[in-house]
Amino acid sequence: MFWKTNIDNQIEKVDLRKNPVIITVNKFNEEAVSKFRSQMSSAVNSGQKVVPIVIDSYGGQVYSLMAMVSMIKACPIPVATIIQGKAMSCGIALSTFGTEGMRYMDPDATAMIHEVSSGSVGKNEEIQASAEETNRLNEKILTMMSRNCGHADDYFSKIIHEKSHADWFLDAKEVLKHNIVSHLRIPHLEVKVSVDMDLK
Repeated sequence: MFWKTNIDNQIEKVDLRKNPVIITVNKFNEEAVSKFRSQMSSAVNSGQKVVPIVIDSYGGQVYSLMAMVSMIKACPIPVATIIQGKAMSCGIALSTFGTEGMRYMDPDATAMIHEVSSGSVGKNEEIQASAEETNRLNEKILTMMSRNCGHADDYFSKIIHEKSHADWFLDAKEVLKHNIVSHLRIPHLEVKVSVDMDLK
């Protein structure tokens, strides 16, 4: 994604004090959450009317995803999610939290949906507790995704079950078909600079 400046022809030169904020998400970990929080705050205070979030990720930690989701849900201005390259696991889940009508995907990008996984080790009780938490998170995320896309709560979980719980890869047209995104194109952010002359 890129941004361009549309300058009134009455203006000879413009130096923006701050460039527009475009957030890119590649990873889902504590460091990525910290960076995301800072960039979200900058975007909200920049004066721009929308926060663009570009997603190009293989996925990562579910709790980091939930932290980013919390920030998006609390954002006072619209959020646009833009998939470029790939949006897998946490990446495709995050994309569904873009404001309705503002979820984009490059026509050549790839998505992947799967269940939450856990590689826990330890005592039997610890493994059981981890399995219960994994199931809780899995149901929560798939339900949230389904609701974001206008489907019944079990929409995605049913499809994954039908696919024998294997990783589910989708091309852009399939992603659009399931209402995960709204547009198969990459938008751009336009900065308009104009002059207003009036007699007071």
